[in-house]
Order: sequence, then C-alpha cells, then structure tokens
Amino acid sequence: MDNQVIILMIKLAAAASIASILSRSSRFLSLLLREERTLIERLHLTSGISAFCAAGSAVRIFTRGYAAADMCLEGSLLAGIIGGYISGLLTGVLCSLPAVLHGEYLAMPLYAAVGVLGGLLRDLAADPEEVWRISPFFDLSLYRLLRYPQDRGRSLFQIAGLAAILVAELMRYTLLHLFGGHFIFTLYDPDRGWANTAVFITTVFTVSIPIKIWGSARNERLLENKERMLVQARLSALSSQINPHFLFNTLNTVSSLIRTDPEKARLVVYRLSSILRRLLRKTDNFAPLRQELAFIEDYLSIEMARFGDKLRFAKQIDERTLDCQVPAMLIQPLVENSIKHGLSPKVAGGTITFESYFERRPEGLRLLLSVADDGVGIEDERLSSILEHPGIGVSNVNERLKVLFGANYRLSITSQKGEGTRTTIEIPA
Repeated sequence: MDNQVIILMIKLAAAASIASILSRSSRFLSLLLREERTLIERLHLTSGISAFCAAGSAVRIFTRGYAAADMCLEGSLLAGIIGGYISGLLTGVLCSLPAVLHGEYLAMPLYAAVGVLGGLLRDLAADPEEVWRISPFFDLSLYRLLRYPQDRGRSLFQIAGLAAILVAELMRYTLLHLFGGHFIFTLYDPDRGWANTAVFITTVFTVSIPIKIWGSARNERLLENKERMLVQARLSALSSQINPHFLFNTLNTVSSLIRTDPEKARLVVYRLSSILRRLLRKTDNFAPLRQELAFIEDYLSIEMARFGDKLRFAKQIDERTLDCQVPAMLIQPLVENSIKHGLSPKVAGGTITFESYFERRPEGLRLLLSVADDGVGIEDERLSSILEHPGIGVSNVNERLKVLFGANYRLSITSQKGEGTRTTIEIPA
C-alpha cells in the first residue's frame, strides 16, 4: 500500500509538471484560446497531448518501472474535453501504440472510447468556457445546485464532469476484472479491495489539475489580449480627438481664402489632401521622426497661408535623430497649440522652433523633442493644471505617451507670460 501511495503521488506531480510544460508553449496555448478549431489545429492539439502520454507509456514499459509515468487514459479524456471527439479519439489511438506493441491489446479501444467520452462531455456544456471550470470538489457544485437554482445548468455540468472522469476509470477497472488483469495496464492492487479507491481519486485529480493549470494560463493570455485591445482602443480614441481638431481649423483657413485668394485656397486644399492621404495610410502607433517632420511642414504650409509672414518656423535638428521612431501625430498638436494659443493672440505673430537631440541618462540614451514659441505665454494658474483638462492637445499627447511608455517618459511645459512657451518631450531613444 505504501508503494502504491507513492506511485499515485508521483503521478499527480508528473501530471502537474507536464501540464505546466505544455502551457509554456505559445503554440499550444494559442490552441487552448480557440473554442472553434480547424482539423489541422485539432491535430496539433492531439499531437501535443499524445506525445507526452505515449512517451510516459513507453517509459513505463521499457524501463519496467516508473508506473506513475503512464497517463494515457487521463490524457485521452483531457484531449476529448478540450478538443472534442476527433482530438480525444486520435489521442487515445496514438498514445496507446506503445502499450499495444507490448501486448496490452485493450489499451487502444479503452483510450479511444475514453477520448470520445471526453468529447461527449464537451458537447454537454452550454458554454464551451464551462470545461475550464471542471473541479474535483463536487461539494461546491452540489451547494451551488441547491443555493442558486438559476445556475442549475452550470452546476449539473460540473457534476457531470466529475462523473465522466469516474466513469472513465470505472471502464478500466471493469476491463481489469473481465480479463483477469491481462491485456491492460492498471495501478490497482488486487489484494487491497477498497483501498483501490485511491486510484479513482488520483485519476480525478490527474485530469482536473491540467484543466486548472491550462485554464489559468489561458485566462492570463486572454487578459493580456484584452488589455492590449483596450490600449489600442484608447490610443485610437486619443488620436481621433486630435485629428478632427486639426481638420476643422484647416477647413476654416480654406473657407477664409476662397473669396480673397482662390489660387492660394487651391494650394491649401492640395496640401490638405496630401495630409489626409498620409493620415489614412497611418496604421502604426510609431513613425520615423523624418516622416513626422514632413507632416509638420505640410501642416505649417497651410497655416502660413493664413498668417503670412507673421508665422515663421525654425528647426534645430540632430541629423542622427531623424530615423528614430516616435509616436505618430505627436508633434502636430503641440505646434497647433503654439499657433492657436501662443502666436495667434500676438499681433506681430512670431516663430515656432522645433528641436530634436539626444541626451545620455543613467537609464540609457534618451530622445528629446522640443516645440517652443515666442508668443504670449501661459498664465501660471492655467499652466499648473493644463495636463488635467481632457480635449486639450497637450493633454491628449500626455495621455498617449502614458499609454505607450507607462512611466518611462517625461513631458514638461515651461512658460513666461509675454515671452513664450516651451514643451519638451523625453522618451527612450
């Protein structure tokens, strides 16, 4: 009995180890994420489970020891529960091959039938997600069945899941007695009687543990995917707040030129179409700084049509920074703010200066981008809370940087009343 208990405990540890190894495979985990699988994907799922089960059976046979390594029945049932009839049936056939070659001729029909049983259990689930909630603790399912009658279907499925595992082991136990222990491998001790219930309990946990491990890994990956989609949606929302603001201002410029200077209005429309084509082509969150500067120059050519000589643009650029990847549409809102809030109220207009350069910091090389104007400046009271107002260009830029870089960025705004404003962005190079 002591030897049997040790074998069963080793079997549980081996089941947990193999499940953990498979869950670390990106390919296997991606298959677990899909509820509807193609035939090829089912074959991949089958090969992953059956390879470990067949190897365990071979170890048990050819080393004449390590009986705990044989988990073909449990693996076949798991494949059926997760992948359906085809995966369960094929896993049962493939993992039984070493046993059949060793003279255990009942292994193939037993494991194949158990795999189909797993597929039947999967079909009973009203929601495919329910298979990941199968638990050995039936008392909780019984409590929910009595306490929450509205969730009766879910509770009954959990009980059915436990019953299917016990039925699979009962099938092996029945074959053992029908054929006198021949043609099939088991861990039962014929002299122990009721003590063999430990084998049934071990089978329940050997099936349940991988389900819980894979379910946990699957939930983590799903959560990561949802967070990634949320970040993408948030970035798209922030970008959509920036682009219409720019578009409406440009259309106002065109409308003011149509009557006074139709030729200049035509040129502005041409520049606008060039900008819109670039915006429509933009699919990535990052773009080379060189491309962003070209966009800014197109934008400023439109604004200069409105301001004339009152608006000037200067650049101080380290040529090495031009190929750096920066967040797309990052600079334009800052330039627009300088025009709208800094230079537009100033009768004489002014100059916008853009700078890009590298600085070496303890955390590594950093790229600094600066947009400065010599406009009217910002009042101290408004400057202290400018990043807290949604819908303002610089606030949206700050939100985008926060989504993209977390805490690994810096945005600072300095301003002197009547002298101008400088906005500096620091990001990893």
